[in-house]
Amino acid sequence: MRFRHPDGSTIHLAYCTNVHPAETLDGVLAQLRDHCEPVRRRLGRDRLGIGLWLAKDAAHSLVTDPSALRGLRTELDRRGLEVVTLNGFPYEGFGAEEVKYRVYKPDWADPERLDHTTALARVLAGLLPDDVTEGSISTLPLTWRTAYDEDRAGTARTALRTLAERLDALRELTGRDIRVGLEPEPGCTVETTGDAIAPLTAIGHDRIGICVDTCHLATSFEDPHTALDALTAARVPVVKSQLSAALHAEHPHLPDVREALAAFDEPRFLHQTRTATAAGLRCTDDLGQALNGDALPDASPWRAHFHVPLHAAPAAPLTSTLDVLKAALARLVGGPQPLTRHLEVETYTWQALPAELRPRARSQLADGIAAELTLARDLLTDLGLKELP
Repeated sequence: MRFRHPDGSTIHLAYCTNVHPAETLDGVLAQLRDHCEPVRRRLGRDRLGIGLWLAKDAAHSLVTDPSALRGLRTELDRRGLEVVTLNGFPYEGFGAEEVKYRVYKPDWADPERLDHTTALARVLAGLLPDDVTEGSISTLPLTWRTAYDEDRAGTARTALRTLAERLDALRELTGRDIRVGLEPEPGCTVETTGDAIAPLTAIGHDRIGICVDTCHLATSFEDPHTALDALTAARVPVVKSQLSAALHAEHPHLPDVREALAAFDEPRFLHQTRTATAAGLRCTDDLGQALNGDALPDASPWRAHFHVPLHAAPAAPLTSTLDVLKAALARLVGGPQPLTRHLEVETYTWQALPAELRPRARSQLADGIAAELTLARDLLTDLGLKELP
């Protein structure tokens, strides 16, 4: 979906396909048929943006076989779909029964991460619509915190500088400007937008920036305006933003609240949980750790890294951080000039929701994704953007 900003620039809105992951190119093609095109039809659009997640094997197939890349581009066109952004964070296995800490491997100190991201950039250059010259890729925020030391930090910085050089060369070769954004995530070396400023300014390249995920922003209790103002002051480019909402519990000491939270403690993904205290953030790596014992103080609200559907907040006594998303979006695209032109709804946890909230058929999932995109569209038009055909 495309929108015209009052300054005349085009804002792209997509949804991320990691909600229905596939490891192979054949699986990606099936996604377009079974999920993405039905969402487009529900929205009554001739064209729908999707943020592709391409696992290692799918990306390798596309970057080594020009005919396969042309075939994917043809299939996108045939189904009324377009791609300006990729989710390059998960490397493989995102549909496994247990993902947890595996999603942080390989990290930016491992050569496989540089190779994979380079492949994604080359693929995206070939997938961009004919009238679009800018693409974006979100990626792992360096490493999970326990895997970081000075040697690995230096290796990661070197890898990102090498990536920047490759993106420059790709621009010269193809005329396509592909940018990569580190996506701060709770528990990682770069957990917050503030954590991203030092490494990104050290790299000092306008094709390496940040991806602002509004669920992660909320989970770490960052104020959107303060965070985005700091990025602007530091001249850190916002490559893209993922529109998502976290799980919020206002009174976690109450038994009914803890019971409601326990329904979201599931075995596939990590749900890092945070609370803000006078002494700073207190943290656990997963929701179950917060609920079991006294690992997390419960005198103030908790937020958990669980991407809940944008249009459907959890039932009381829980809620979502949709207000944080709205505040961030107003700062991202509501001003005289947008801070980013690529927006991506990223609710990958539909099948991890409590059983009574999960979609039970493809049609229900398509309905839910379409409803999320409708909400995002309405927020954008309320900010003065004009929806384009």
